[in-house]
Amino acid sequence: MAQTVCRYGIMGTAAIARKNWLAIRDAGNARLVAVASRDRERARSFIAGCQATVPLDPAPRALGSYEELLACEDVDAIYIPLPTALRWQWAVEAARAGKHVLCEKPCAASVAELESMVAACAAANVQFMDGVMWMHSRRLEPLRNVLDDPATVGEIRRIVSHFTFNAPDDFAAANIRMDAELEPLGCLGDLGWYTIGMCLWIMHHRLPTRVTGRLLQAGTAARGGAPVPVEFAGELLFDEGAGVSASFFTSFRTSNQQLVSVAGSHGSVRIDDFVLPHVGNELEFTVSQPAFVGDGCRFDMERHDRRVAVSEYASAHPTAQETNLFRTFAQLVIGGVPDPRWPAVSLAIQRVMMACVESADRGAVEVRLAD
Repeated sequence: MAQTVCRYGIMGTAAIARKNWLAIRDAGNARLVAVASRDRERARSFIAGCQATVPLDPAPRALGSYEELLACEDVDAIYIPLPTALRWQWAVEAARAGKHVLCEKPCAASVAELESMVAACAAANVQFMDGVMWMHSRRLEPLRNVLDDPATVGEIRRIVSHFTFNAPDDFAAANIRMDAELEPLGCLGDLGWYTIGMCLWIMHHRLPTRVTGRLLQAGTAARGGAPVPVEFAGELLFDEGAGVSASFFTSFRTSNQQLVSVAGSHGSVRIDDFVLPHVGNELEFTVSQPAFVGDGCRFDMERHDRRVAVSEYASAHPTAQETNLFRTFAQLVIGGVPDPRWPAVSLAIQRVMMACVESADRGAVEVRLAD
C-alpha cells in the first residue's frame, strides 16, 4: 500500500517545536511519532505540556537520546530545532540514518557545514528543507504576480527589510541566542535568515554580486563568553552598474518590526508582517502608486494604494503558513523524490549571510560574492 502519511520525530524540546506540534497535527498528511531529548524526563515533560492543549492520539513516545530517535523504524523525517551549533552533526547523522531533514534556521554556523548537510541528504536521497514558514504562505503567489508585473512595480530598484524585537531584561541570562557557543551568529542568524531570504526571494534567488555587512552592536551572555551580534545591518548589490540594491536590519534592541518594502520604476509594495503574520484570517500587502500633481503654486502627492489579501489564518490553523510548511515537506517525503530547490535556497541564504559576517569582520569592506 502506498504511503499516505509522513511520520515525524522531533529532535529536541525547543519552544518553537510547540508551535510545530500543532502544525504537524493540522497538516493532514503527517503524524508525530516521537520526541527526543538527551534527558528522557524533559521529553516527557514537553509531550505532557503539548498534550494538555493539543492532544494527539496516540501520544508520541518520549525518547532519551537523539540516537534512539534516529534508530526508530517508524520515523520518516526528523525536525531539528536544536541550537545552531548542534544542527550540522545531527542533520548529517539523520541523513545517514535515511531520515528526511527539516532543519530550523540558521541551518548552520558556516557555508561548509551546510554544504556537508546538503551533500549528506543528497547522498541518502532524502529531502532537506529549512524551517522558514513564510516561504509556504499563500500570500507569496499574488505577491510574485505583482512584483513581476511591469505595469505595477516596474523594474525593481530597491529592497528594504527589517526584522527586530526588543529583548527582555533577562535575555542575556535566559536565552541561548546570546550564547556564542550555541548561537554564534546572534541576531544575524536568528533574524537575518528571514530578511536576507526575503531579499533573495524577491530577486528569484539570484545571488548579489557584492555584499557589505556592519556589526552595529554586540553583546555577551550573562555568564560571559564571546560576543554575538545583537544589532546588524547589511547591504546587497545585484548586478553591476544601475542594478538593484537591498538593505536589511536585524536587532535584539529595537521594537517589533518585520517589514519589507520593494520599490520599482512604477510603484512599490509593502508588507508589515512577513515573518509572523498579524492575528486574523487574512494575510495582506499594500501596492502603492502615488501620483505627483503640480498646478501652479500647488504641489500635491496623491495616494493611490491597493490592498491585496488572501484567505489564510495567521497561525494555529490548517491554512496557516507553518502548517503548509509541514504539509509540503510531508508531500515530498511521501512522494519519494527530493526537490533540490529547497536546499539550494538555504545554501544561497547561508552564503550571503557568511559574506556579511566576513565583511563586518574586515571593518565593513565590500565583499564580492558572485560574478
